[in-house]
Amino acid sequence: MQQGEARPHDHGLPAALYVISGASFAAALSARALDPVLPHVAEDFGVSIATAAGFAAVFAFTFSIIQPIVGAAADLFGKTRLMIGCLALLGLANILGALSTSFSVLFATRILAGIGSGGVFPVALSLTSDLVGPEKRQVAISRTLAGAMTGNLLGASASGLIGDFLGWRGVLAVLGVLVIVASIAVAAGFRGAKVKHPPKTSLSALKAGYRTIFTNPNAYVCYSAVFVEGCCVLGLFPYIASFLFELGQTSLSIAGIVIAGFAVGGLFYTLTVSRLLPWLGMKGMMIAGMTLVASQLVAVAFGPRWEVQALNLVVMGWGFYIAHGCLQVFASELSVEARATALSLHSFFFFMGQTVGPLAYGFGLQHGGKMPTLFASAAIMVVLGIVCARLLKQRAPSDAR
Repeated sequence: MQQGEARPHDHGLPAALYVISGASFAAALSARALDPVLPHVAEDFGVSIATAAGFAAVFAFTFSIIQPIVGAAADLFGKTRLMIGCLALLGLANILGALSTSFSVLFATRILAGIGSGGVFPVALSLTSDLVGPEKRQVAISRTLAGAMTGNLLGASASGLIGDFLGWRGVLAVLGVLVIVASIAVAAGFRGAKVKHPPKTSLSALKAGYRTIFTNPNAYVCYSAVFVEGCCVLGLFPYIASFLFELGQTSLSIAGIVIAGFAVGGLFYTLTVSRLLPWLGMKGMMIAGMTLVASQLVAVAFGPRWEVQALNLVVMGWGFYIAHGCLQVFASELSVEARATALSLHSFFFFMGQTVGPLAYGFGLQHGGKMPTLFASAAIMVVLGIVCARLLKQRAPSDAR
């Protein structure tokens, strides 16, 4: 980081990270909003739980397909303006979803929500990477992740609680208003933040950026790995409430608490990453993280009590972000000039995995059963950790100066 780019905070990190973390928090509130209340959505519209799980898939698919556009737009027109506008769109989409009169209308609002959310988190990561050098980047990214994890935690747990009192429509209405208020607060915060505004790039520079990204062998490993992560881990979430229903636990609040455990694990990661990194190194963190995830997938397959499953999700979230944080750092180093594009592509493949995941889990659960499906996902995660540790290496991007 060059002198004068940002005023460092007490811990050597820019104060603007607090604003960026706030934007991530606001966007993440809605990401898992419908997961705890899916059984009630399915009942209201007379569809199966697998069909209702399509909301998670369409949100993730929309999020993913706009990423190449978001990355290019951020590099061309500026990151902060795009981020704030997408927050406002996300809040509006939630409110419209609460007013939906049919399954198809609600489906359409989740597409809009995916677009809004898709313009926030990868741009937040890109801004974080712009402000902090490689030696502090994983810790800085963990601070941005802390905002997202807190949003996921409150979004999932509050969704279940609100759902018990106001139903799923109340969930979307309340979260929609909160996100719009947050977008206004974040906009005010960016006014005083010391965020560097890089010169706008050009279309020819964007083409060169894509070429830089995909000439780096790390790109293929990173993007494939996050696709598999999204499929095997996040693809499970729409089915957790139905797993609990099978055990006789029908409280939406309990489903929200269990799902929120994943975000608690993510927050624990943000508190431990600075100690884990020197101890395990990047390779050790990828193997350890994926192995932790696999162990908890196996544990959930046995259908323990909800209290145990909540703890399983905490450990799973911790392991997931131990490994995923490493992949984010590698993605941020694929290009200097097109960093927003590189990180948007990272999100594209991650959320494409989350698009395929619920569909793959639905097929596996229907045709193979719960235990074989989750055991297969666990085995894939162990192999993924070993492959990433072997193939990912520190490589300077070709456009580094």
